[in-house]
Amino acid sequence: MATDPVCGMEVEESTAKYVSEYKDELYYFCAPGCKHTFEKEPASFIGPNRRPFIPMDEVPTE
Repeated sequence: MATDPVCGMEVEESTAKYVSEYKDELYYFCAPGCKHTFEKEPASFIGPNRRPFIPMDEVPTE
């Protein structure tokens, strides 16, 4: 299982519909809004200084 870097939900890598590559790493998302949010500012969602998870009801739908 992978953790969606935007909302923190667990995502099964083998069945994930939403995947993004950043700096040669794959990131898995529960929904298109999380993927889109990550792709706008990927560096802010990874690493030791990452921003806190966004509650799903606050993730943009696109």
